[in-house]
Amino acid sequence: MTAELCAGRVVAITGAGRGIGREHALAFAAAGARVVVNDLGVVGQSQMFDAPAALNEPGTPEEVVERIRQAGGEAVAHTGDVATWSGAASLVRTALDAFGGLDVLVNNAGILRDRMLVSMTEAEWDAVVRVHLKGHFAPLRHAAAYWRQQAKSGRPVAARVVNTTSGAGLLGSVGQGNYAVAKAGVAALTLVAAAELGRYGVTVNAIAPAARTRMTEQAMPELVARPERGFDTYHPGNVSPLVVWLGSTESAGVTGRIFEVEGGRVSLADGWRHGPAVDVGRRWRPSELGPVIGALLGKAAPPEPVYGQ
Repeated sequence: MTAELCAGRVVAITGAGRGIGREHALAFAAAGARVVVNDLGVVGQSQMFDAPAALNEPGTPEEVVERIRQAGGEAVAHTGDVATWSGAASLVRTALDAFGGLDVLVNNAGILRDRMLVSMTEAEWDAVVRVHLKGHFAPLRHAAAYWRQQAKSGRPVAARVVNTTSGAGLLGSVGQGNYAVAKAGVAALTLVAAAELGRYGVTVNAIAPAARTRMTEQAMPELVARPERGFDTYHPGNVSPLVVWLGSTESAGVTGRIFEVEGGRVSLADGWRHGPAVDVGRRWRPSELGPVIGALLGKAAPPEPVYGQ
């Protein structure tokens, strides 16, 4: 990764005090970007995730900013709640006030409240949907308004949005109904935003990462280091090179796509498509549909298994 890849670009990253978000911030700074580091976390305790103390490693946006500055980069901290309208708006304002613009938005902030559906509470559902889904939409909405204004004023726009979905959102995950639904919503939001914002010079893509973080150490304990691969396969930093590339001007023309990334592997997720069909040319009678549906299922590829099934 060369410093020229994102030289001078202004990048706002949500949930960047720890884990994957922190790695994104450091990687963008190393590639020459000026970074707005958003997070609600405080030292020794995360306001975004209920986890044992051992998993809540110290990490605040200010600490990430200091690391970037010590390495010769430029960064500022933002501690607003991006799942609120005002917090998302202030994220964009922070980028404009500190660096005079915004080129890249990386939506990364998230939480878990894992529970089987029969045991899940309303609060657990609402919290996860709020942070993941509204926490993606609200920053995107405010950033998009800025980019539209720039485009209508005749200024060139080469903006990028990188959202964060997951395998749970693409395939489902047992015990994570709230999280899976929210991440599926992020995938759909990515497709809609890519279609709507392309006219303003904005591309929108999403990643579905597999990495060891505070969110996955309990939910996915199998994400451990694999020395036989020659490197830590599930280190969160492995995800960031793809995000940096997607945030660069080199990724122009790549939009509305979802990439799965794990260790040194990058793949393109192949989502819902129109499959086999039968058209009878009139309203169906329920008694007719048994063999018709059987034939359609016989022609279609079997679905991928739900995680944890």
